[in-house]
Amino acid sequence: MEVTIQQSTGKGTVKAQPSKSIVHRLLILAMLSPGKSVIGNVAFSEDILATMDCMKALGASVSEDQIRGEITVEGTGGAVPDETVNLFCRESGSTMRFFMGIAMTLGIHARFFGSTRLLERPFSVYEEICSKQKITFAKQADHIEVCGKLEPGTYRIPGNISSQFVTGLLFGLPLLEKDSEIVLIPPVESLSYIELTLQALSAFSANVSRTGNTIVIPGSQSYCGNTITAEGDYSNAAFPDALNLLGGSVKITGLDENSRQGDRIYREYFEKLRSGYAKLDISDCPDLGPVLFALAACLNGAEFTGTARLKMKESDRGLAMCEELKKCGISSVMEENRICIDPGLQKPQEPLCGHNDHRIVMALAVLLTKTGGTINGAEAVRKSYPSFFEDLKSLGIVLDINQSCEV
Repeated sequence: MEVTIQQSTGKGTVKAQPSKSIVHRLLILAMLSPGKSVIGNVAFSEDILATMDCMKALGASVSEDQIRGEITVEGTGGAVPDETVNLFCRESGSTMRFFMGIAMTLGIHARFFGSTRLLERPFSVYEEICSKQKITFAKQADHIEVCGKLEPGTYRIPGNISSQFVTGLLFGLPLLEKDSEIVLIPPVESLSYIELTLQALSAFSANVSRTGNTIVIPGSQSYCGNTITAEGDYSNAAFPDALNLLGGSVKITGLDENSRQGDRIYREYFEKLRSGYAKLDISDCPDLGPVLFALAACLNGAEFTGTARLKMKESDRGLAMCEELKKCGISSVMEENRICIDPGLQKPQEPLCGHNDHRIVMALAVLLTKTGGTINGAEAVRKSYPSFFEDLKSLGIVLDINQSCEV
């Protein structure tokens, strides 16, 4: 899909998308609970559809009401299928890592399928755990196979690797017979995502607590179904909200001001970018990297640290943004854990590339409202924010979508 955007200013109101991170967690816990749960305020993005597919493969009954944005789940109570299960995760890293943790702790024999890029992403935490406990973790050409059951106990996990590994274990460990604990080895990043998991576990009646870098998980627990509404997503809200720094007047509704989402820090970072050359640490909010880079190019430039984890996303986001900003006349310096973006935005003389990454596409779309231009591969927004371009249109951004241009 090719999208051409004209120079235009955003004005109006848009409702924040449901938090994909929270919806993943609520759906999975509904699956692991016996009986009925209802999850409200759901957007049916590609990642959420992947999680729903995996839930069905493990025996849960899942029915959706796309008009109401609601999913009803009849859970399995953590029952383990008798046969090997094929789990198709599309391009969702959250889905694959969450369900791997569940498979390992419950003893499910599972094959995990996904895109080439997804299978290339790191799984070292799970590989090392499985190796120590003599559990099968085998990477094949088109899938990863997991077979065996983890023992309850103490798990020491590097805190500067994706928190998705911790969340995956936290889903299954309460269901084991004995107590466990997870010890996070400093430095600890993305702690806010672990807090979202603990919040979701509590909503489904699990007793799990964190003190400092230690998470205590009593065993022999069971989840209880719930009717619950997901809150709005700060990660995706940052993109339409960014239009306010480019002369727009956009109001975002549907965000919880008391949210535990770490990406709520975008508002603070936006103000620093507005005020002048900024120095920002994004180690705890890597998903904000692309939109912050785009705004730095549009405004006063910035230095970003904590950028190493950008390599482990749907694309190498630091490299991808530097390549696309170069087409817009922007100079940058990219190091292992640091990226500097200079100001001086110009209209690109060639189409920009979305790198099959939803956040790259949305960041470039924000940038092009200042200069005009075209993005190839814009269909990547379906991964997390399917209505993104419709929302931009509703705010007065002038754009044209060519659905036949698939890149």
